[in-house]
Amino acid sequence: MRISGGQIAIGASAVAVVAAVVGGLLVLGSPGLERARRLDDRRVRDLREIARAMDLHWTRNERLPASLEELSQGSRSPLDTADPETAQPYDYRVTGADTYELCANFELDSEETPEPPGPYFWSHGAGRQCYQLEAEEVEL
Repeated sequence: MRISGGQIAIGASAVAVVAAVVGGLLVLGSPGLERARRLDDRRVRDLREIARAMDLHWTRNERLPASLEELSQGSRSPLDTADPETAQPYDYRVTGADTYELCANFELDSEETPEPPGPYFWSHGAGRQCYQLEAEEVEL
């Protein structure tokens, strides 16, 4: 049995497709890993926005809110105060007159991601990570 040129072309195309898929997975990571990265990026973005809203609340009211719900109700724009995967609220605790703690559960260590999530302050390990923050006055 002879192999025709068309069969060789089909075989070469199949090998190229498999190589491209494998190469893509090696460069980008598995779909599950990419999903975990996106969720962690969203968590960092949410925490940053909460911190900005805290500063604005502090400036306007000269006190920290009692809860994230209170902060969200007083915000002029929608504020994501819950984990994007579990829908559980991020942990928030007032620790002093102008200090507070924000916590989230991350799937990955930010050192393992291709691009760390912004400023070093927001870097995190896998699992529960808490950030100690101080409310600051902002210009209105």
